[in-house]
Amino acid sequence: MSSKPVSQLCLPPDGTLWDALQVIDKGACGIALLVGADQRLLGTVTDGDIRRALLAGASLQDRVEPHARRGFTSVNAVTPRAEVLDLMQARQIHQIPILDDEGRLKGLHLLHEIIGSAPRPNWAVIMAGGKGTRLGELTRATPKPMLKVAGRPILERLVLHLVGSGIRRVFISTNYLAGIIEDHFGDGARFGCAIEYLREEPGEPLGTGGSLALLPERPEQPVFVCNGDLVTQVDVAGMFGFHEEGGHAATIGVRGYSHEIPFGCLDVSEGRVTSIVEKPAISQLINAGIYILSPEVIGRVPRRHFPITELFEEALRLGDSVGAFEIADEWLDVGQREQLKQARGGAH
Repeated sequence: MSSKPVSQLCLPPDGTLWDALQVIDKGACGIALLVGADQRLLGTVTDGDIRRALLAGASLQDRVEPHARRGFTSVNAVTPRAEVLDLMQARQIHQIPILDDEGRLKGLHLLHEIIGSAPRPNWAVIMAGGKGTRLGELTRATPKPMLKVAGRPILERLVLHLVGSGIRRVFISTNYLAGIIEDHFGDGARFGCAIEYLREEPGEPLGTGGSLALLPERPEQPVFVCNGDLVTQVDVAGMFGFHEEGGHAATIGVRGYSHEIPFGCLDVSEGRVTSIVEKPAISQLINAGIYILSPEVIGRVPRRHFPITELFEEALRLGDSVGAFEIADEWLDVGQREQLKQARGGAH
């Protein structure tokens, strides 16, 4: 949503074309919003609308209302950011007003803020080559990362989240049904980034880490790496900040996980029971499949089947600092039917 107070972009219906031009100029959002006394949005005006009015013979002192667009596109406050971006791309517009159920103006989405106004120098790599065999027939003709959650492929949700976090260069590791992924994303231009593909040889999967050796050049900055079957709103900027401030060679995104043992558990000392706990819950931090890797760590990846966990084990053996960034935001690994069902029921 626009970082400017939306009131700075408004003018009353009896305002003039000159007034609208002043609002557009001072607001620097490329739009003026025609709002009634009840705060209902009556129309929108861009500098293009004003130019067309003047070319048709209007003067800057004429009322703006007859020249406002009444068939504007709008969304409500809970419309997902990815859907807003879709509307902007489909209708080739850079602004979409946010209205409540009564049509009152509540805010304004701007394209440059949706896709992230501060590009990061960091790359992202998304691992999307797996077969997803645990999902059975669901992945027989569709790669697991392309299964839809809330009407959108999981992989597309990830790409849009990364773009919104300032990432502008994304690599997608492909193998199984790679053509479906590449046909959907192309060069990434319509998603606000450059997308390149790390193509594994058919029948020769490189595991969760080996495809990092396929990067066309060594990165100069730490790289964000994640699995392609995650539904998450991880704080990308926060994770990079944690990695850099801690001086870590590698950072693993971790998530709290609790598992209930379905039996009573006993503490025993020298053959005597000292306590009994009925069906205790054990909590642990688990690997969330999200990482940040420094260039030197990526340089150690061999060009063969290689589990990414071996990279962290090697870093620890070498005395490198490996950080653990706890993910408090939305996170779900869609690896099984029950998890996919859960994601489809709760994602926005």
